[in-house]
Amino acid sequence: MIRLATPLEGLQRADLSLERTAGRIATLAGSPEGDSVDLSTEMIALIVARNSFRANANAARAEDQMARALLDLLG
Repeated sequence: MIRLATPLEGLQRADLSLERTAGRIATLAGSPEGDSVDLSTEMIALIVARNSFRANANAARAEDQMARALLDLLG
């Protein structure tokens, strides 16, 4: 059975990555440092973080469904 803490840790890492990437993208609009931010690299990082978040959420959902099914069997 999946340990629920594992997907939750993955969700937290993905959330942190999303926040950092969004912050770097935001610097494009408001500062002279924005010229040094590679938008394509940041967008790829954003997509990877989003997919990681989704995968970990699906793992947590599957673990929950398995636990419910087991509890239903036990009665």
